[in-house]
Amino acid sequence: MTDTTLDLGPQTRVIARLAEDVSDEQLAEATPCPDCAVRNMLGHLLGLSVAFRDAARKDLGVTTDTNPGAAAPDLAPDWREALPKVLDELAAAWRDPAARTGMTRAGGVDLPGEVALAVAVDELVIHGWDLARATGQDYAPDPAALQASHDFLLAAANDPSRGGGIFGPVVPVPPDAPLLDRAVGLSGRDPGWTRTR
Repeated sequence: MTDTTLDLGPQTRVIARLAEDVSDEQLAEATPCPDCAVRNMLGHLLGLSVAFRDAARKDLGVTTDTNPGAAAPDLAPDWREALPKVLDELAAAWRDPAARTGMTRAGGVDLPGEVALAVAVDELVIHGWDLARATGQDYAPDPAALQASHDFLLAAANDPSRGGGIFGPVVPVPPDAPLLDRAVGLSGRDPGWTRTR
């Protein structure tokens, strides 16, 4: 389970910086997620930030009921202003201790607040890597968020009821590989993925 004192702020700021440096020309580039261009990844990051902000607030409704896999999200024209704002709101919402208690909902799934936090952290860390790789940027996730993401993915991979992974089959990575590579492999991605032209 995720450290319940974890602050999402450092990781949301990493995502905001990555997004700020995405050029309009890069929006059509491929990402490590099949059939997901950079514009769709940014749209997903915006949507999940809204959903998990509202999950933290226990403001349940359309934003928390939408299945994230229903369609590849696209970007609204104001995404450059909206994404950093929503990322800040996401981090602020999870600083409230009440967000981590009781039940909430995200992606149409009812789950304990502390589990919703773990999922949110994992989404931010792994999709941050996706975005950085797709746009050729360096990626240094918040160390506490990275550890929480790795631990969450490892528990999921070891849970036979989940079929060995959350995002896809685990990609084997040497046990002495950097923690980020191990987390990426547990997420079903190849840590060696690179952009192709």
